[in-house]
Amino acid sequence: MLKTICLTAALGAALVSTAAAADLIFDGRTARATAAADGSFQLLANGTPVAIAAQPMRSRTDSVMFDALFALAQQELAADRVDAIRDPAFNFGNPVECECFQTGERWPYVWTRDVSFAADLALARLEPIRVRNALQFKLSKARDGVTPGVFVAQDTGSGGSWPISSDRVVWFLAARGVHDSSSFMTETWQALQATLAQDRAMVFDPRTGLYRGETSFLDWREQTYPDWTRQDVRFIGESFALSTNVLHYQALRLAEAYARELRDPRADQYAGWADALARQIDARFWREDAGMYMSYIGEAAHPVPYAKYDLLGISLGVLADVFPAERARRSLANYPYVEGGSPVVWPQEAQRPIYHNRAVWPFVSAYSLRAARKVDDATRIQREIESLMRGSALAGSNMENYEMRTLAVHVDEGPLSGPVVNSPRQLWSVAGYLSMVLEGVFGVEADGTVAPKLPVALVPQLFGKRGSIELNDGKTTYILKRPSKLEGDLLVAKKITRKGNTVTVQLRSDTPRVSHATPADADAFAPATPAAPKPQIRGKAWAFAIPAHHQLWQDGKPVGTTTTHTLTDDGHQHCLSLTRREGALESLHSPMTCIGPQQRLAGATKWNWTAAAPTRVRIRLRYDNPNGPINTGVTAAVKQLAVQCAGQPVQRATVVMPHSVGPQDSTAAEFDLPKGSCRFTLEPGFNMSALEHFAQYNGGKGGRDGVLNAAKVSALLIAPVAGDAEAAR
Repeated sequence: MLKTICLTAALGAALVSTAAAADLIFDGRTARATAAADGSFQLLANGTPVAIAAQPMRSRTDSVMFDALFALAQQELAADRVDAIRDPAFNFGNPVECECFQTGERWPYVWTRDVSFAADLALARLEPIRVRNALQFKLSKARDGVTPGVFVAQDTGSGGSWPISSDRVVWFLAARGVHDSSSFMTETWQALQATLAQDRAMVFDPRTGLYRGETSFLDWREQTYPDWTRQDVRFIGESFALSTNVLHYQALRLAEAYARELRDPRADQYAGWADALARQIDARFWREDAGMYMSYIGEAAHPVPYAKYDLLGISLGVLADVFPAERARRSLANYPYVEGGSPVVWPQEAQRPIYHNRAVWPFVSAYSLRAARKVDDATRIQREIESLMRGSALAGSNMENYEMRTLAVHVDEGPLSGPVVNSPRQLWSVAGYLSMVLEGVFGVEADGTVAPKLPVALVPQLFGKRGSIELNDGKTTYILKRPSKLEGDLLVAKKITRKGNTVTVQLRSDTPRVSHATPADADAFAPATPAAPKPQIRGKAWAFAIPAHHQLWQDGKPVGTTTTHTLTDDGHQHCLSLTRREGALESLHSPMTCIGPQQRLAGATKWNWTAAAPTRVRIRLRYDNPNGPINTGVTAAVKQLAVQCAGQPVQRATVVMPHSVGPQDSTAAEFDLPKGSCRFTLEPGFNMSALEHFAQYNGGKGGRDGVLNAAKVSALLIAPVAGDAEAAR
């Protein structure tokens, strides 16, 4: 509490306001905003002048800085409107007609993830036609001649994109806010059916009840995943991410709503899938010792908890009502912060440059603000509003990201300098700022609901001696009237009066029950990731040394209470990893070490194997996929592995072979096999190169040169594993 009081006092001292000018001082830098009679502003951002023209939407508060930055966000949104987009990797850099938005000053293209989050934050309500155009640009039919339907394109991600990255369903988060076209709603329903069915078949894991794939937006491997994923992203494609699973949940709920409206019998199926997914998200990602939901957990073969947390995943979960109410409040309240704002991940990684690591991203701050409003967290609301204002004021633009402590657009630290990549007027940052003003301060929701939740600590800055503040959105004027006496933490609506195009809200004080414990150190560094555990063979057993301050994990569970763990050969494969502990902090996991029987069957597409008894087996392929770089592309090889055993129906499972740096193992498939002979066959699958959308892609293979879904397979690896009942013992 003392820290919050001091921070509020510091803010009051740092913001000097007059009738026509205001200074914002932070980290030794100053921004000054001045207002002109014609509604324009002049911003001096740490010495750099920025002219801001009068804008269609206007706020009138006691803070010239607040009013100026709202106008700046609108001006930058106008600058991001384009009639054509371009990218060197598409159409040879030539313009592609699209009356939509570019992603930022330095990114004159449209990406599924960026435009979808921007639309959900603010643009769907403000610019529905351009949002619709941008979303339609990301829908595609297949060009492989055999796959029907309309799909959302996964246009970025590790190892050849989908399904290593599987957050393309964020598209539906945006589409649910676009209601101006019945034909677009039809397209949305078509895309829901095809995309969800494809992801259910190829991304969903029935053993865990979760969807596999990379964290949404946190897609620079070693920034947030262990360093050993730098050149091998197979683990990322098999792991489970909180943010991505919440996006799948939201897509399923939208499909349920469409199906009920259309009286489609699949409505109950979508609802059942969503309900089950919500239960698994809560059960598998919650970590009681941290009081937060983890960013990701390990693969189904070794579903270990990872001591990594991300603000977007937590915020999306709060907003989707996936978390129980008390856990939602705790998770957001416990998430660490610094004066610069809330870092997008925690803890930080000491040997990584600034980008996702040690950074504030305004669009994530806007989602955190939205989540804080949902749980009435006055402290978090205040922090995010302050952070968004400081960042854009000192940079003179809505940048994509900032170093978390200083909110600088670049910090020179040699090889750790950053943010490594940045851009002014980044679309989702612009949308985040607009969302902060419309919803975060004035409480005006996209559906017309007015529900302000304004921290009392911000009243001196926004109201000064005024009795009210105003927002005009071009259609309606919203007036917030302060109460005569300020008490508690939040100002909420006491009475709402609508008269013509004016909505007047009489505010009252409220004291919500959100407790903030002493926050963890936001810039704390995680302990270094240890090396993989090394077994020593002792007859028919393996012994693993457990170093001091380390935890050994086996098949997803902690084991070993001494300095040695012994594992007797039981005829099954087991996988182990190590974490290092330093006080309350835990490292990311080491690479896995798997021990136990495993057979290698040479061959590229067909293999025969005989089971001596009924057994469950884990299958991987040994392969090489040189068809693209480790960080991007559209040619992750995706195949169906079919197994036919005597007298049994065919079983199938998806196997993924992402771009690789030399030979490595594929993702795993598990089958329950009877005694006797079985035949494994590798069958065709589907990847992003099969979409018409990528026919103009010239940034690598699988684009203009045609569909490419291939890898050089050298062997099938087969290992017996414990069945569910055995594993539970």
